[in-house]
Amino acid sequence: MTGPEKADCFAGVCRVPGLSLLHNLKKPAMRYISTRGGMPPKTFSEILLSGLSPDGGLAIPETYPKITAAELAAWRNLSYPALAFEILSRFVDDIPADDLHSIIHQTYTAEVFGTPDITPLKTLEPGLHILGLSNGPTLAFKDIAMQLLGNLFQYQLAKTGDELNILGATSGDTGSSAEYAMRGKRGIRVFMLSPLGKMSRFQTAQMFSLQDKNIFNIAIRGVFDDCQDIVKAVSNDHAYKEAHRIGTVNSINWARIVAQVVYYFKGYFAATKSNDEQVSFAVPSGNFGNICAGHVARMMGLPIKHLILATNENDVLDEFFRTGVYRPRTTTETQHTSSPSMDISKASNFERFIFDLTGRNAQQVKELWSAVDQGKPFDLSQTPLFAKIKDYGFISGSSNHAARISTIRDIHQRYHVLVDTHTADGLKVGQMHREPGVPLICLETALPVKFAESIQEAIGHEPERQAGFENLESLPQRFVVKDADVQVVKAYIDEQCR
Repeated sequence: MTGPEKADCFAGVCRVPGLSLLHNLKKPAMRYISTRGGMPPKTFSEILLSGLSPDGGLAIPETYPKITAAELAAWRNLSYPALAFEILSRFVDDIPADDLHSIIHQTYTAEVFGTPDITPLKTLEPGLHILGLSNGPTLAFKDIAMQLLGNLFQYQLAKTGDELNILGATSGDTGSSAEYAMRGKRGIRVFMLSPLGKMSRFQTAQMFSLQDKNIFNIAIRGVFDDCQDIVKAVSNDHAYKEAHRIGTVNSINWARIVAQVVYYFKGYFAATKSNDEQVSFAVPSGNFGNICAGHVARMMGLPIKHLILATNENDVLDEFFRTGVYRPRTTTETQHTSSPSMDISKASNFERFIFDLTGRNAQQVKELWSAVDQGKPFDLSQTPLFAKIKDYGFISGSSNHAARISTIRDIHQRYHVLVDTHTADGLKVGQMHREPGVPLICLETALPVKFAESIQEAIGHEPERQAGFENLESLPQRFVVKDADVQVVKAYIDEQCR
């Protein structure tokens, strides 16, 4: 866009003449189905605000768009917003291309992310890299998807005149990212559940210090999985969900996943010189959303050799990839660790991968998750599916407190780079599986300041604070405490929406 005289603006989005036609000509229709088979195909906009599918499953594309070698070559030197448009436009065909283009370019700016690169690559040594994903307003990788989600929500609501009540659950970073993306937005309220006393002091203050009238923080007596279970229960109460216009920002929302696909491509281009090269990504994993985006990128044709899944002491996912047994833990079994954003024992997005692993057999997924939803395990170890996992590039490992503290100290001493506890888990497991000649890209998940106590333990002093966060923990906090009870949370939402 070269000037306002060449664009027509509506609801804060400027249309670029001619872009829609090109956008719509170049690809087949993209529709979304449910992992459990009970939803007719829907458009992106139809699933954007809805969260879980009506059958309790997760929305997923009917097919993944395949990227040609020519397209991959053409994308190598694109800016982040331009690359995001190329990728997102293959998943979003019911928003006019000029509108989508403008939404993306309004989202990914140096003003919001501190750098025009958006996700700069830090090279520790040849073949070992960290992809910087934490330059957004809340200093965590969740900002990359959440800032886009906030703008998409606002765009969609401006068209319909509706209101939206967002119900979310956070183990640390999703909550603040969502609240900062949605604060002050007309027609949107955010009700964010978090486990009482289970986040770092910085994470807690970042959320609870917000005084915006459309933000409601609810500290739940329990663990993250209790919070996530409440969100799913409300989403499955279709009458309540419809009456209260409930939407979600957790990674059960497909828009979160597709927004994260972009930085896998960006990281690949930054770490390689030729599209003939393969790379591996090490991904700290809790709810399987971040690495699910990597799985999608690989299915699209990005040359990823391995997706290295790293867990902390809550090693449900690592156990599955090693043994074929998926065994969700109970509330009492879920450990509170020094990488708290990964203190998750029921990984929502894992269902999307299993859907692909089963050959998109929705009935089989439905049967497997009928057990999971009752807190029971499932075992694929004696089935052909377990052997197929290697075809998708997944390998895994786990970390613990001593290992992450040691990794933080080692990376700081050797490379003069400071990482947070979750990124340290990724680096520790990633280096266990590092292969000669294959660049390893470790995904940064947050900046160290969010976990100052662990940084102090590792290197003897707290990390430097970014401007604007100097006295965060001393600010007044605004939140309520509730039991892990669906009806209690519903009643609170009712009270605030009157």
